[in-house]
Amino acid sequence: MLTSKPEIKNSELNSYLVGGAVRDKLLNRPIKDEDYLVVGASIEQMIKLGYHQVGKDFPVFLHPKTKAEYALARTERKQGQGYTGFSCYFAPDVTIEQDLLRRDLTVNAMAMDHNGKIIDPYNGQNDLNDRILRHVSDAFIEDPLRVLRVARFAARYHKYGFTIADETLTLMQEISASGELKCLTPERVWQEMQLSLADGGANSDTNSGNPEVFFEVLQQCNALEELWPELAVLWGIPNPALWHPEICSGIHTMMVLQQAVLLTQAIPDEHSDHRTAVRFAALCHDLGKGVTSDKLWPSHKGHETSGLPLVERICGQLKVPSHYKQLALKVCEFHLHCHKAFELKASTLLKMFNQLDIWRKPEEFDLFLMACKSDFLGRLGFENRAYPQEQYLQAAVKAARKVTAQPFLEKGLQGLAIKEAMAKERLSVIANIKADFAHLNPTPQ
Repeated sequence: MLTSKPEIKNSELNSYLVGGAVRDKLLNRPIKDEDYLVVGASIEQMIKLGYHQVGKDFPVFLHPKTKAEYALARTERKQGQGYTGFSCYFAPDVTIEQDLLRRDLTVNAMAMDHNGKIIDPYNGQNDLNDRILRHVSDAFIEDPLRVLRVARFAARYHKYGFTIADETLTLMQEISASGELKCLTPERVWQEMQLSLADGGANSDTNSGNPEVFFEVLQQCNALEELWPELAVLWGIPNPALWHPEICSGIHTMMVLQQAVLLTQAIPDEHSDHRTAVRFAALCHDLGKGVTSDKLWPSHKGHETSGLPLVERICGQLKVPSHYKQLALKVCEFHLHCHKAFELKASTLLKMFNQLDIWRKPEEFDLFLMACKSDFLGRLGFENRAYPQEQYLQAAVKAARKVTAQPFLEKGLQGLAIKEAMAKERLSVIANIKADFAHLNPTPQ
Protein backbone atom coordinates (compact mmCIF):
# COMPACT_ATOMS: atom_id res chain seq x y z
CA MET A 1 0.00 0.00 0.00
CA LEU A 2 1.40 3.38 -1.09
CA THR A 3 1.64 6.14 1.48
CA SER A 4 1.40 9.80 0.51
CA LYS A 5 4.31 12.12 1.17
CA PRO A 6 3.94 14.25 4.30
CA GLU A 7 2.82 17.84 3.84
CA ILE A 8 5.54 20.49 4.15
CA LYS A 9 4.62 24.02 5.13
CA ASN A 10 6.66 27.05 4.13
CA SER A 11 7.62 27.61 7.74
CA GLU A 12 8.90 24.04 7.91
CA LEU A 13 10.98 24.19 4.72
CA ASN A 14 14.55 23.12 5.55
CA SER A 15 16.34 25.90 3.69
CA TYR A 16 19.74 27.54 4.07
CA LEU A 17 21.43 30.67 2.74
CA VAL A 18 24.39 29.39 0.70
CA GLY A 19 27.41 30.31 -1.38
CA GLY A 20 28.53 33.84 -2.10
CA ALA A 21 25.99 35.47 0.22
CA VAL A 22 27.44 33.64 3.22
CA ARG A 23 31.01 34.39 2.13
CA ASP A 24 30.33 38.11 1.65
CA LYS A 25 28.33 38.35 4.85
CA LEU A 26 31.31 37.00 6.80
CA LEU A 27 33.57 39.49 4.97
CA ASN A 28 31.19 42.36 5.81
CA ARG A 29 30.86 42.90 2.09
CA PRO A 30 27.59 44.03 0.46
CA ILE A 31 25.44 41.09 -0.63
CA LYS A 32 24.02 41.37 -4.14
CA ASP A 33 22.07 38.12 -4.45
CA GLU A 34 20.77 35.67 -1.89
CA ASP A 35 20.55 32.04 -2.97
CA TYR A 36 19.00 29.33 -0.86
CA LEU A 37 19.47 25.58 -0.66
CA VAL A 38 16.55 23.31 0.24
CA VAL A 39 17.21 19.94 1.89
CA GLY A 40 14.65 17.15 2.20
CA ALA A 41 12.04 18.39 -0.29
CA SER A 42 10.85 17.27 -3.72
CA ILE A 43 9.83 19.14 -6.85
CA GLU A 44 6.19 18.35 -6.22
CA GLN A 45 6.33 19.67 -2.67
CA MET A 46 8.01 22.92 -3.74
CA ILE A 47 5.38 23.55 -6.43
CA LYS A 48 2.60 22.79 -3.97
CA LEU A 49 4.03 25.45 -1.66
CA GLY A 50 3.73 28.00 -4.46
CA TYR A 51 7.35 28.10 -5.66
CA HIS A 52 7.81 28.62 -9.40
CA GLN A 53 10.22 26.21 -11.09
CA VAL A 54 12.73 27.84 -13.46
CA GLY A 55 15.62 25.37 -13.65
CA LYS A 56 15.78 22.80 -16.44
CA ASP A 57 19.00 20.88 -15.77
CA PHE A 58 18.28 20.83 -12.05
CA PRO A 59 15.38 22.18 -10.00
CA VAL A 60 15.63 25.86 -9.13
CA PHE A 61 12.59 27.68 -7.81
CA LEU A 62 11.60 31.28 -7.23
CA HIS A 63 10.04 32.16 -3.89
CA PRO A 64 6.36 33.12 -4.45
CA LYS A 65 6.83 36.51 -2.74
CA THR A 66 10.51 37.48 -2.55
CA LYS A 67 11.47 35.87 -5.90
CA ALA A 68 14.73 34.69 -4.29
CA GLU A 69 16.21 31.51 -5.80
CA TYR A 70 15.77 28.21 -3.97
CA ALA A 71 17.56 25.12 -5.32
CA LEU A 72 17.05 21.53 -4.21
CA ALA A 73 20.11 19.85 -2.73
CA ARG A 74 21.88 17.84 -5.41
CA THR A 75 24.96 15.85 -6.30
CA GLU A 76 26.76 15.84 -9.66
CA ARG A 77 28.62 13.25 -11.68
CA LYS A 78 30.92 13.98 -14.64
CA GLN A 79 29.69 12.33 -17.84
CA GLY A 80 31.09 14.36 -20.71
CA GLN A 81 33.44 17.18 -21.59
CA GLY A 82 33.21 20.80 -20.58
CA TYR A 83 31.32 22.55 -17.85
CA THR A 84 27.94 21.19 -19.01
CA GLY A 85 28.98 17.54 -19.05
CA PHE A 86 27.38 16.63 -15.73
CA SER A 87 24.41 14.57 -14.61
CA CYS A 88 22.59 15.77 -11.50
CA TYR A 89 20.87 13.77 -8.80
CA PHE A 90 18.37 15.62 -6.66
CA ALA A 91 16.11 13.96 -4.13
CA PRO A 92 15.02 14.46 -0.52
CA ASP A 93 17.80 12.13 0.66
CA VAL A 94 20.66 14.39 -0.53
CA THR A 95 22.33 15.95 2.51
CA ILE A 96 23.61 19.50 2.85
CA GLU A 97 27.18 18.16 3.18
CA GLN A 98 26.82 16.29 -0.13
CA ASP A 99 25.53 19.40 -1.87
CA LEU A 100 28.29 21.65 -0.52
CA LEU A 101 30.92 19.10 -1.55
CA ARG A 102 30.22 19.73 -5.26
CA ARG A 103 31.01 23.47 -4.99
CA ASP A 104 34.20 25.05 -6.31
CA LEU A 105 35.93 26.74 -3.36
CA THR A 106 35.74 26.19 0.37
CA VAL A 107 34.82 29.84 0.92
CA ASN A 108 31.80 29.24 -1.34
CA ALA A 109 30.87 25.94 0.34
CA MET A 110 29.30 27.31 3.51
CA ALA A 111 25.65 27.60 4.49
CA MET A 112 23.74 29.56 7.10
CA ASP A 113 20.50 28.52 8.76
CA HIS A 114 17.68 30.83 9.84
CA ASN A 115 19.30 31.34 13.22
CA GLY A 116 22.60 32.50 11.78
CA LYS A 117 24.43 29.23 12.48
CA ILE A 118 27.16 28.47 9.93
CA ILE A 119 27.32 24.99 8.41
CA ASP A 120 30.93 24.62 7.30
CA PRO A 121 31.95 21.00 6.65
CA TYR A 122 34.99 21.90 4.50
CA ASN A 123 36.67 24.57 6.66
CA GLY A 124 35.63 27.54 4.56
CA GLN A 125 35.77 29.89 7.53
CA ASN A 126 39.41 29.00 8.17
CA ASP A 127 40.29 29.70 4.54
CA LEU A 128 38.26 32.90 4.68
CA ASN A 129 40.22 34.06 7.71
CA ASP A 130 43.52 33.00 6.12
CA ARG A 131 42.52 34.67 2.82
CA ILE A 132 43.00 31.47 0.82
CA LEU A 133 41.05 30.39 -2.27
CA ARG A 134 41.14 26.58 -2.04
CA HIS A 135 39.21 23.91 -3.95
CA VAL A 136 36.73 21.80 -1.99
CA SER A 137 37.58 18.44 -3.55
CA ASP A 138 39.45 16.87 -6.45
CA ALA A 139 36.19 17.04 -8.41
CA PHE A 140 37.25 20.65 -9.00
CA ILE A 141 39.22 19.46 -12.02
CA GLU A 142 36.07 18.18 -13.75
CA ASP A 143 34.77 21.67 -14.58
CA PRO A 144 37.00 23.86 -16.82
CA LEU A 145 34.88 26.93 -16.10
CA ARG A 146 36.30 26.92 -12.59
CA VAL A 147 39.65 28.14 -13.93
CA LEU A 148 38.00 31.40 -14.98
CA ARG A 149 35.84 31.62 -11.87
CA VAL A 150 38.78 31.23 -9.51
CA ALA A 151 40.73 33.82 -11.52
CA ARG A 152 37.77 36.18 -11.19
CA PHE A 153 37.48 35.57 -7.45
CA ALA A 154 41.22 36.20 -7.09
CA ALA A 155 40.75 39.56 -8.84
CA ARG A 156 37.61 40.56 -6.98
CA TYR A 157 39.01 39.74 -3.54
CA HIS A 158 42.58 40.86 -4.19
CA LYS A 159 42.12 43.95 -2.04
CA TYR A 160 41.18 41.69 0.87
CA GLY A 161 44.49 39.87 0.55
CA PHE A 162 43.23 36.62 -0.99
CA THR A 163 45.62 34.32 -2.84
CA ILE A 164 45.11 30.97 -4.55
CA ALA A 165 46.27 27.84 -2.73
CA ASP A 166 49.25 26.20 -4.45
CA GLU A 167 47.42 22.90 -4.81
CA THR A 168 44.43 24.64 -6.39
CA LEU A 169 46.66 26.46 -8.86
CA THR A 170 48.19 23.09 -9.76
CA LEU A 171 44.75 21.72 -10.58
CA MET A 172 44.04 24.79 -12.70
CA GLN A 173 47.25 24.11 -14.64
CA GLU A 174 46.14 20.50 -15.14
CA ILE A 175 42.80 21.69 -16.54
CA SER A 176 44.62 24.04 -18.92
CA ALA A 177 46.85 21.19 -20.11
CA SER A 178 43.89 18.84 -20.58
CA GLY A 179 42.37 20.76 -23.48
CA GLU A 180 39.04 21.08 -21.68
CA LEU A 181 39.15 24.88 -21.85
CA LYS A 182 38.34 24.49 -25.54
CA CYS A 183 34.96 23.10 -24.49
CA LEU A 184 33.93 26.44 -23.01
CA THR A 185 31.61 28.44 -25.23
CA PRO A 186 32.90 31.84 -26.43
CA GLU A 187 29.96 33.54 -24.76
CA ARG A 188 30.83 31.99 -21.38
CA VAL A 189 34.51 32.95 -21.64
CA TRP A 190 33.60 36.51 -22.57
CA GLN A 191 31.06 36.68 -19.74
CA GLU A 192 33.76 35.86 -17.18
CA MET A 193 36.20 38.35 -18.73
CA GLN A 194 33.56 41.05 -18.89
CA LEU A 195 32.51 40.49 -15.26
CA SER A 196 36.13 40.84 -14.18
CA LEU A 197 36.68 43.97 -16.27
CA ALA A 198 33.50 45.52 -14.88
CA ASP A 199 34.52 45.21 -11.22
CA GLY A 200 35.36 48.53 -9.59
CA GLY A 201 33.14 51.48 -10.36
CA ALA A 202 31.63 54.65 -9.00
CA ASN A 203 29.53 52.85 -6.40
CA SER A 204 31.65 49.73 -5.98
CA ASP A 205 32.55 48.58 -2.49
CA THR A 206 35.99 47.70 -3.85
CA ASN A 207 36.44 51.34 -4.95
CA SER A 208 38.76 50.14 -7.68
CA GLY A 209 38.81 46.64 -9.07
CA ASN A 210 41.81 44.51 -9.94
CA PRO A 211 40.95 42.88 -13.26
CA GLU A 212 44.65 42.65 -14.05
CA VAL A 213 44.81 39.88 -11.42
CA PHE A 214 42.25 37.91 -13.43
CA PHE A 215 44.51 37.90 -16.49
CA GLU A 216 47.69 37.37 -14.46
CA VAL A 217 46.16 34.25 -12.88
CA LEU A 218 45.12 32.93 -16.29
CA GLN A 219 48.66 33.53 -17.50
CA GLN A 220 50.11 31.83 -14.43
CA CYS A 221 48.07 28.66 -14.90
CA ASN A 222 48.67 28.57 -18.68
CA ALA A 223 44.99 29.18 -19.46
CA LEU A 224 45.54 32.53 -21.21
CA GLU A 225 47.52 30.94 -24.04
CA GLU A 226 44.51 28.66 -24.64
CA LEU A 227 41.88 31.38 -24.39
CA TRP A 228 43.69 34.46 -25.74
CA PRO A 229 47.12 33.49 -27.15
CA GLU A 230 47.70 36.92 -28.74
CA LEU A 231 47.63 38.47 -25.27
CA ALA A 232 49.53 35.66 -23.54
CA VAL A 233 52.50 35.96 -25.92
CA LEU A 234 53.23 39.52 -24.75
CA TRP A 235 54.88 38.29 -21.55
CA GLY A 236 58.64 38.26 -22.19
CA ILE A 237 58.56 40.56 -25.22
CA PRO A 238 60.78 43.60 -24.43
CA ASN A 239 60.18 47.31 -25.00
CA PRO A 240 62.70 50.19 -25.09
CA ALA A 241 63.79 50.83 -21.50
CA LEU A 242 63.66 54.62 -21.91
CA TRP A 243 59.91 54.66 -22.33
CA HIS A 244 59.19 51.31 -20.70
CA PRO A 245 61.28 50.82 -17.54
CA GLU A 246 59.12 47.75 -16.81
CA ILE A 247 60.47 46.30 -20.12
CA CYS A 248 58.01 43.39 -20.49
CA SER A 249 55.04 44.02 -22.80
CA GLY A 250 52.80 41.73 -20.76
CA ILE A 251 53.59 43.53 -17.51
CA HIS A 252 53.08 46.86 -19.29
CA THR A 253 49.63 45.77 -20.50
CA MET A 254 48.62 44.82 -16.97
CA MET A 255 49.85 48.21 -15.70
CA VAL A 256 47.83 49.93 -18.43
CA LEU A 257 44.76 47.99 -17.34
CA GLN A 258 45.36 49.13 -13.75
CA GLN A 259 45.48 52.75 -14.89
CA ALA A 260 42.35 52.26 -16.99
CA VAL A 261 40.52 51.09 -13.88
CA LEU A 262 41.63 54.18 -11.97
CA LEU A 263 40.67 56.56 -14.76
CA THR A 264 37.26 54.98 -15.41
CA GLN A 265 36.05 54.23 -11.91
CA ALA A 266 34.40 57.67 -11.68
CA ILE A 267 32.20 56.92 -14.70
CA PRO A 268 28.67 56.64 -13.27
CA ASP A 269 27.07 53.22 -13.08
CA GLU A 270 24.44 54.10 -15.68
CA HIS A 271 27.36 54.19 -18.13
CA SER A 272 29.22 51.21 -16.68
CA ASP A 273 29.55 49.75 -20.17
CA HIS A 274 31.90 52.63 -21.00
CA ARG A 275 34.18 51.61 -18.14
CA THR A 276 34.44 48.07 -19.43
CA ALA A 277 35.00 49.20 -23.02
CA VAL A 278 37.99 51.37 -22.05
CA ARG A 279 39.49 48.55 -20.00
CA PHE A 280 39.09 46.08 -22.84
CA ALA A 281 40.73 48.57 -25.23
CA ALA A 282 43.62 48.85 -22.76
CA LEU A 283 44.14 45.10 -23.03
CA CYS A 284 44.18 45.25 -26.83
CA HIS A 285 46.29 48.33 -27.49
CA ASP A 286 49.67 46.59 -27.85
CA LEU A 287 48.67 43.21 -29.29
CA GLY A 288 50.69 44.05 -32.40
CA LYS A 289 53.94 43.76 -30.42
CA GLY A 290 53.31 40.03 -30.26
CA VAL A 291 54.02 39.66 -33.97
CA THR A 292 57.16 41.83 -34.10
CA SER A 293 60.17 39.80 -35.22
CA ASP A 294 62.50 39.13 -32.29
CA LYS A 295 65.32 40.43 -34.50
CA LEU A 296 63.79 43.91 -34.23
CA TRP A 297 63.29 43.90 -30.45
CA PRO A 298 62.96 46.07 -28.44
CA SER A 299 61.64 48.28 -31.29
CA HIS A 300 58.05 47.68 -32.45
CA LYS A 301 57.64 49.94 -35.44
CA GLY A 302 54.20 49.61 -36.99
CA HIS A 303 52.76 47.58 -34.12
CA GLU A 304 49.66 49.77 -34.15
CA THR A 305 48.45 48.55 -37.55
CA SER A 306 49.82 45.02 -37.16
CA GLY A 307 47.65 44.71 -34.05
CA LEU A 308 44.39 45.47 -35.85
CA PRO A 309 43.76 41.96 -37.24
CA LEU A 310 44.56 40.53 -33.80
CA VAL A 311 41.90 42.73 -32.23
CA GLU A 312 39.47 41.64 -34.93
CA ARG A 313 40.36 38.00 -34.27
CA ILE A 314 39.76 37.98 -30.51
CA CYS A 315 36.57 40.02 -30.86
CA GLY A 316 35.27 37.57 -33.44
CA GLN A 317 36.39 34.55 -31.44
CA LEU A 318 34.76 35.67 -28.17
CA LYS A 319 31.83 37.46 -29.84
CA VAL A 320 32.77 40.72 -28.16
CA PRO A 321 30.12 43.46 -28.57
CA SER A 322 30.67 45.69 -31.59
CA HIS A 323 31.11 48.95 -29.63
CA TYR A 324 33.87 47.34 -27.55
CA LYS A 325 35.61 46.23 -30.73
CA GLN A 326 35.34 49.60 -32.44
CA LEU A 327 36.93 51.43 -29.50
CA ALA A 328 39.66 48.80 -29.17
CA LEU A 329 40.50 49.11 -32.87
CA LYS A 330 40.75 52.90 -32.64
CA VAL A 331 42.97 52.78 -29.56
CA CYS A 332 45.17 50.12 -31.15
CA GLU A 333 45.67 52.14 -34.33
CA PHE A 334 45.97 55.68 -32.97
CA HIS A 335 47.42 55.51 -29.44
CA LEU A 336 50.85 56.66 -30.66
CA HIS A 337 49.21 59.53 -32.56
CA CYS A 338 47.70 60.57 -29.24
CA HIS A 339 51.07 60.44 -27.45
CA LYS A 340 52.75 62.41 -30.24
CA ALA A 341 49.91 64.93 -30.62
CA PHE A 342 52.17 67.97 -30.17
CA GLU A 343 54.40 66.80 -33.02
CA LEU A 344 51.58 66.23 -35.50
CA LYS A 345 50.54 68.73 -38.16
CA ALA A 346 47.03 70.18 -37.99
CA SER A 347 46.22 68.23 -41.16
CA THR A 348 47.31 64.96 -39.53
CA LEU A 349 45.20 65.68 -36.46
CA LEU A 350 42.18 66.46 -38.63
CA LYS A 351 42.67 63.23 -40.53
CA MET A 352 42.79 61.35 -37.20
CA PHE A 353 39.66 63.14 -36.00
CA ASN A 354 37.88 62.07 -39.18
CA GLN A 355 38.96 58.47 -38.74
CA LEU A 356 37.91 58.54 -35.09
CA ASP A 357 34.57 60.03 -36.21
CA ILE A 358 34.52 62.69 -33.53
CA TRP A 359 31.73 64.46 -35.42
CA ARG A 360 29.17 61.74 -34.77
CA LYS A 361 30.72 60.04 -31.73
CA PRO A 362 32.24 62.71 -29.47
CA GLU A 363 31.62 60.59 -26.34
CA GLU A 364 33.71 57.78 -27.83
CA PHE A 365 36.61 60.18 -28.25
CA ASP A 366 36.57 60.80 -24.50
CA LEU A 367 36.86 57.04 -23.96
CA PHE A 368 39.65 56.89 -26.55
CA LEU A 369 41.59 59.54 -24.61
CA MET A 370 41.14 57.61 -21.34
CA ALA A 371 42.58 54.48 -22.88
CA CYS A 372 45.53 56.35 -24.43
CA LYS A 373 46.27 58.15 -21.17
CA SER A 374 46.16 54.77 -19.41
CA ASP A 375 48.78 53.51 -21.85
CA PHE A 376 51.09 56.43 -21.07
CA LEU A 377 50.69 56.20 -17.29
CA GLY A 378 50.89 52.41 -17.25
CA ARG A 379 54.68 52.29 -17.10
CA LEU A 380 57.07 51.91 -14.21
CA GLY A 381 57.57 55.35 -12.67
CA PHE A 382 55.17 57.09 -15.08
CA GLU A 383 52.10 56.79 -12.87
CA ASN A 384 52.10 60.46 -11.78
CA ARG A 385 53.46 62.09 -14.90
CA ALA A 386 51.55 64.88 -16.61
CA TYR A 387 49.74 64.07 -19.86
CA PRO A 388 49.06 67.49 -21.49
CA GLN A 389 48.12 65.75 -24.74
CA GLU A 390 44.74 65.10 -23.16
CA GLN A 391 43.91 68.79 -22.66
CA TYR A 392 45.38 69.74 -26.03
CA LEU A 393 43.34 67.19 -27.98
CA GLN A 394 40.18 67.95 -26.03
CA ALA A 395 40.56 71.63 -26.90
CA ALA A 396 41.30 70.87 -30.55
CA VAL A 397 38.26 68.59 -30.85
CA LYS A 398 36.00 71.11 -29.13
CA ALA A 399 37.12 73.87 -31.51
CA ALA A 400 36.88 71.69 -34.62
CA ARG A 401 33.37 70.49 -33.74
CA LYS A 402 32.16 74.09 -33.56
CA VAL A 403 32.74 74.40 -37.32
CA THR A 404 29.39 73.64 -38.98
CA ALA A 405 27.97 73.85 -42.47
CA GLN A 406 25.44 76.60 -41.73
CA PRO A 407 27.71 79.66 -42.23
CA PHE A 408 28.88 78.32 -45.59
CA LEU A 409 25.35 77.58 -46.70
CA GLU A 410 24.46 81.16 -45.92
CA LYS A 411 27.34 82.24 -48.16
CA GLY A 412 25.80 80.30 -51.01
CA LEU A 413 28.24 77.38 -51.09
CA GLN A 414 26.94 73.95 -52.06
CA GLY A 415 27.97 70.28 -52.04
CA LEU A 416 31.68 69.60 -52.20
CA ALA A 417 32.50 73.31 -51.78
CA ILE A 418 30.93 73.26 -48.32
CA LYS A 419 32.92 70.17 -47.34
CA GLU A 420 36.17 71.75 -48.52
CA ALA A 421 35.44 75.04 -46.75
CA MET A 422 34.63 73.27 -43.49
CA ALA A 423 37.86 71.26 -43.69
CA LYS A 424 39.86 74.44 -44.30
CA GLU A 425 38.21 76.18 -41.35
CA ARG A 426 38.79 73.17 -39.10
CA LEU A 427 42.47 73.15 -40.04
CA SER A 428 42.66 76.80 -39.11
CA VAL A 429 41.07 76.42 -35.68
CA ILE A 430 43.21 73.35 -34.91
CA ALA A 431 46.33 75.33 -35.85
CA ASN A 432 45.24 78.13 -33.50
CA ILE A 433 44.75 75.66 -30.67
CA LYS A 434 48.20 74.24 -31.41
CA ALA A 435 49.66 77.72 -31.00
CA ASP A 436 47.81 78.18 -27.70
CA PHE A 437 49.41 74.98 -26.35
CA ALA A 438 52.90 75.67 -27.77
CA HIS A 439 54.28 76.36 -24.29
CA LEU A 440 53.78 72.72 -23.33
CA ASN A 441 56.68 70.45 -24.13
CA PRO A 442 55.75 67.52 -26.36
CA THR A 443 56.31 64.07 -24.94
CA PRO A 444 57.73 61.90 -27.75
CA GLN A 445 57.02 58.18 -27.74
